[in-house]
Amino acid sequence: MRVEIWSEIACPWCGLGSHRLDRAVERFEHGEEVEVIHRSFPLSDGFPAGSTISVREALLRRYGLAGARLEASTRQIEAMAEQEGLSPYRVLDNQVGNTRLAHEFLAHASAEGKNRVAWNAIFRAYFGQARPVFDLDDLLGLADEIGLEREKTRRVLTEGRFGQQVQDDMESAQRLGATGTPYIVVDGRYALPGAQDTDTLLSIMRQVWDETHPTVLVADNDATICGPDGCTVPADHA
Repeated sequence: MRVEIWSEIACPWCGLGSHRLDRAVERFEHGEEVEVIHRSFPLSDGFPAGSTISVREALLRRYGLAGARLEASTRQIEAMAEQEGLSPYRVLDNQVGNTRLAHEFLAHASAEGKNRVAWNAIFRAYFGQARPVFDLDDLLGLADEIGLEREKTRRVLTEGRFGQQVQDDMESAQRLGATGTPYIVVDGRYALPGAQDTDTLLSIMRQVWDETHPTVLVADNDATICGPDGCTVPADHA
């Protein structure tokens, strides 16, 4: 089974949604047969490259959120994350910037076989440690942490080798009906917008598994070889 999740690095619901998906896979009876693939859906690439602003200022500019409304909405996410084992989870007291280069870094890491490792690391750095993840030096530090070759990563990012891959990821999500993040597609059958809770994700995975892996009932040794429900294959059949 393949589960794809489209995310924006600086989206707090995406970090929480990724965590919930991991927990659902851990609880799933066939979790070892689930392939989780993270894909890019950059929403914060409209910020000027090379600089950051506070999340408070960004939410005021983009959504008009300020004061009590801002505190309530963001602190709620932080509290939910803490209840689900993500602590600390810094949303409001953080910085945000252009995420395009970070998405290219994640695409490079995915090509090197480190899709989940890289996405988990970048969420942990950004929300767990309030570390910047926007410029080349930030990302080279992450490359060291997850075992990517530093100089190769530098060349890849400097040359923009994965810029088109990031764009393709975003466009594929839009074709599937995504209008925001996170956006989860289970085995190409069910699309789930938003940070669905763990129980919902687990239920959908079980449903898809049952639909794609029908139960086969095997007759016991004393069963009639041929009967009203059909005939079994003879033991000496070629």
